[in-house]
Amino acid sequence: MKSYTVSELLSQHITPNSEVEIKGWVRTFRANRFIALNDGSTLNNIQCVVDFENFDEALLKRITTGAAIHIKGDLVESQGKGQSVEIQANFVDVLGDSDPETYPIQPKKHSFEFLRENAHLRTRTNTFSAVMRLRSALSFAIHKYFNENGFYYMHAPIITGSDAEGAGEMFRVTSLDSKKPPLNEAGEVDYSKDFFGKETNLTVSGQLEAETYAMSLGKVYTFGPTFRAENSNTSRHLAEFWMIEPEVAFMDLPGNMDLAEDFMKSVIKYVLENNKEDLEFLDKRLQDEDKKKPQAERSPMTLIEKLKFVTDNNFKRVSYTEAIDILRNSKPNKKKKFKYIIDEWGADLQSEHERYLVEKHFNCPVILFDYPANIKAFYMRLNDDGKTVRAMDILFPGIGEIVGGAQREERLDVLKEKMAAINIPEEELWWYLDLRKFGTAVHSGFGLGFERLVMFATGMSNIRDVIPFPRTPQNAEF
Repeated sequence: MKSYTVSELLSQHITPNSEVEIKGWVRTFRANRFIALNDGSTLNNIQCVVDFENFDEALLKRITTGAAIHIKGDLVESQGKGQSVEIQANFVDVLGDSDPETYPIQPKKHSFEFLRENAHLRTRTNTFSAVMRLRSALSFAIHKYFNENGFYYMHAPIITGSDAEGAGEMFRVTSLDSKKPPLNEAGEVDYSKDFFGKETNLTVSGQLEAETYAMSLGKVYTFGPTFRAENSNTSRHLAEFWMIEPEVAFMDLPGNMDLAEDFMKSVIKYVLENNKEDLEFLDKRLQDEDKKKPQAERSPMTLIEKLKFVTDNNFKRVSYTEAIDILRNSKPNKKKKFKYIIDEWGADLQSEHERYLVEKHFNCPVILFDYPANIKAFYMRLNDDGKTVRAMDILFPGIGEIVGGAQREERLDVLKEKMAAINIPEEELWWYLDLRKFGTAVHSGFGLGFERLVMFATGMSNIRDVIPFPRTPQNAEF
């Protein structure tokens, strides 16, 4: 007898009155007769009907919420509402008991904070199972897009001796004795005695390494874990998260913008077409939450409308300078409704400014480009005006910046000057400078924080709820 998933049984591709076998976890067991069974393959449960006269009473007492069970029976048309088919069980076996007194995921509404404390079990709820299925689908869509467009997947190192962002907020990797580390003549920790013979950290980005591969393989991308030791407990920060970073040789900034727009539309279109059930559930959840808010705080778009807003609109390309003029002359700025008032060119834009441009002024996704050099990273290509760089950010509704990228600085002399200005020693990145000595060429790329994308696609408001086990300050549970 073939074993099926709940998704397969509910897909209506299996003829009723067939004998079927299924395994899953009990969501509810009513009246010693009706088992709601879920195996994670779909949001929906399948109802399994047991005739208690045919089963041992001791067995039925073991069928409690959270228990893992094995059922065989006949798939029949359902007599009740809410499902097309159900299973008339003739065999039931409890594979793993669940203590009804201590099992935390009861059939009721739980707060997200409570579920974070039980992250090992939270995917047994509808919300988190939907979120994690969407996370998986987005991951697949990303690899699918790059594979179909001639990119090679590379694994950037997780342990690194360089700081790609120049931020300095990195986790140190060491095998030295924390109580008695070796010291040099200056009384400082002697990292030459460490495992790698130098000071090393967990990576904040795979970009610099991806550039080296792009300059030989042409088109590459990384998709891996990155780490920031930023002591921030906001709903938008994690200490460990995943980054997608494509790099392409012989591509300039306009080409980079074309690639990023096509990529974002493609992956979002994929989940719209392949994850309708989960998206509709999350959309309804958000609309129900919205109804509880004051009118002024309600979202102007539903979740699915927001996703289609991206796939159905061309992204408007606007220079940073033009955006500053728009924001400076906007009503929220003049009436001091913005938390951060825009007074002059050179301001670092905040989420409220980015969302105004997308949701109010242009009413479409926006790509801002040519940012002031002093608010962007050293590796970005300096424009001829000497004050802006060939950077670009993609802005989405509800979230603001979601993608950041740039044309990279390919000129050796200019790159050296920029590194010297922020005290990055040439010997630290000698291999990166080599790319500008041996066959240098225009090249570009961008970075997308995967969890930011999952937040956008699911409507979740806290980044800790879109990664299986969040790592945040004072929290490394599970």
